[in-house]
Amino acid sequence: MRIILTTVGDDSQADKLANEILRRKMAACVSKVPIKSKYWWKGVLEESSEILLVIKTVDELARKLVSFLEENHPYEVPEILVLPVEEVSKSYEEWLYNVTEV
Repeated sequence: MRIILTTVGDDSQADKLANEILRRKMAACVSKVPIKSKYWWKGVLEESSEILLVIKTVDELARKLVSFLEENHPYEVPEILVLPVEEVSKSYEEWLYNVTEV
């Protein structure tokens, strides 16, 4: 299992990406979490409200999902982080594989 994290600027962008990821069966679940981010952008310290997408997928689809995000993300420099999962319950793992298309 892999967790992929990315941030977008608003709920509409979050829904657009999440819906397309799920429609293509590249992930089993996408959670949306409102956050406040502080970051450097073009030499200026910025602060903005964003939506963090927590995307749950299987190992075999992680690269495909990253490529999709790189091509479809609304940001000029999107944050795309892939995190390994050390342990997952058997029933959740089975569900992941049942609802994705590997």
